[in-house]
Amino acid sequence: MISLQTRLESSADFLLGVELVSTRGTTVEPRAAKTVAFGRDLAGCNRIDWVSITDNAGGNPMLAPLALARPLRDAGRETVIHLSCKDFNRNALESEAWHLADQGFRNLLVLSGDNAGVGVNGGAKPVFDIDSVGLLTLLGRLGAGLDITRPGAKQPAHLAPVSFYPGAVVTNFKLHENEVIPQLLKAERKIAAGARWFINQIGYDSRKAHELIAWFRRRGHGAVPLIGNVYVLTPGVAKVFRAQRIPGVSLSDELAAVCERQGASPDKGKAFFLELAAKQVAIYRGLGYRGGYIGGVHTLAEVERILDLERSFAPDDWKQFAREIRFSRPGEFFHFAEDPATGLANPEELHPDYVASLRTRPATRNVTFTYRFSKFTHDLMFTPGKGLWNLGAKLCASAQDPMQGPPGMHAVEHLGKSLMFGCKDCGDCSLPDIAFLCPESSCAKNQRNGPCGGTRDGKCEVEEFECIWSRAYDRLKHEGREEELLAHTPVLQDQKLRGTSSWANTWLGRDHLANRTAIPPKIP
Repeated sequence: MISLQTRLESSADFLLGVELVSTRGTTVEPRAAKTVAFGRDLAGCNRIDWVSITDNAGGNPMLAPLALARPLRDAGRETVIHLSCKDFNRNALESEAWHLADQGFRNLLVLSGDNAGVGVNGGAKPVFDIDSVGLLTLLGRLGAGLDITRPGAKQPAHLAPVSFYPGAVVTNFKLHENEVIPQLLKAERKIAAGARWFINQIGYDSRKAHELIAWFRRRGHGAVPLIGNVYVLTPGVAKVFRAQRIPGVSLSDELAAVCERQGASPDKGKAFFLELAAKQVAIYRGLGYRGGYIGGVHTLAEVERILDLERSFAPDDWKQFAREIRFSRPGEFFHFAEDPATGLANPEELHPDYVASLRTRPATRNVTFTYRFSKFTHDLMFTPGKGLWNLGAKLCASAQDPMQGPPGMHAVEHLGKSLMFGCKDCGDCSLPDIAFLCPESSCAKNQRNGPCGGTRDGKCEVEEFECIWSRAYDRLKHEGREEELLAHTPVLQDQKLRGTSSWANTWLGRDHLANRTAIPPKIP
């Protein structure tokens, strides 16, 4: 059997994956019968190339993916396992990675994950010890052969390398510039951390789908395989998407109205929605994506109907379909200008509104006095070799407790940062990484390596406040530094520093800032 990696990276085949959503309870539960039967049918279908199995989709407790994946593996079907950070800390994620590798599963879709849903006795506490960038970094270390040498050991201890083929998710189906660009910049950080392929988020705008692959190519990532997400709508699903009840997924009023009209037809729009999915597959093929990822299906008959329809189209029909399936929302941000001849993106020309904003760089309400003061103070105190750096390092190194610094310093630090940022005293501070916005007090998922994909028109998916990464983008763009938004080293926060002085930890090189990476080159 040729591996998914080989086919994606060494062939010109347009590959097709199908999503298999897990279920609650064991495989012998009556409610699981349809899921198990669907998995069995997919295992025997030679028209698809892999099956993707979800990990507690929507943050809800489900049967672990391995229970559904093993029969697929035994039937010779390539399988992608979703692995998310919402339910596991880094130790459990490492353990699960070893387990998957031991069972022969190397294809992973790495996600930060949705916020925790409802389980036994109510809502569960989300974990988010690390995020998707952190998990990709962890998998990379496993792939290089993990060093587990203990302090004071006489002999080094190294584990044998374990090779994974990790993919990630990217989305540009967002409303605002300060949502879209941070998502794209985070995709680059995922590539740097080891992501080898991408699936885009659910969306129904061909111009945005074209913008994504055009942006990858423009930034020098054209060789990274992109898979197009094709989710089969129903009238009920359309209402859920329209209400933005699925984090990161939205539906325009125009498409919602189409879905409502189709729902009144005798078959409740089923034929229409399967044809819409087939057209999307054709569009992704025509745009140069490496494959299609079909979700929202529950039977093999639905999958085969989509594939039959797509096969019946003429080679250039996708161009007309692309004009039809352009359901953007009023005021939606576009990175590239429109190509009038195709209705798609013009990769050679940035959108005029975006170009104008780069010239003026207006100060939004997010460019506050607190930000300016914090930046000035930080530069004074924490620029290596300058300002107060040498004095601070000397005082902390000679303190009776170097983890706290001189007497009273930690108390002053915590009081000031609590008043200004709602500091949670983590000891491994990411304020300078996020334009002086705190990921612990102002981000429900503690995202330290860029935004999650779940924002709703700029607002957090959990709380009704603006995403800190959107706010940070506004601040840096005003200064012409938006390319530096994610120019820090991947942050895997050291929980052992909690309750200690982050000032001391910075001055003495104990926190993540001690390993700051170089800013990636700017590409227009």
